Amino acid sequence: QVQLVESGGGLVQPGGSLRLSCVASGISFSSYTMKWYRQTPGKQREWVAGINSGHDTNYADSVKGRFTISRDNAKNTAYLQMNSLKPEDTAVYYCKALYWSIYWGQGTQVNVSS
Repeated sequence: QVQLVESGGGLVQPGGSLRLSCVASGISFSSYTMKWYRQTPGKQREWVAGINSGHDTNYADSVKGRFTISRDNAKNTAYLQMNSLKPEDTAVYYCKALYWSIYWGQGTQVNVSS
């Protein structure tokens, strides 16, 4: 059974940092492209960052220079390092794995507030 489990969310002040993790099981993790999305109530899910099997990365303009996506294939884990957080980064963050199939995690809440 395939599972993606996100963790690392929480409450942080503006300007602070968080690192999200997404642990995958049941898939050949190293073959999958991993992506992070986020969603706020009443809005569509928004793509944030992606990393492919070759470790090439790309980012939404809204997070470029502040967020870093990475992966550790030995741990079947993708990460999203989030620095210089802003209130508008508040959202539920989801990881997505795609290759021959697409899988989503259950999400982790990030709140940026003073």
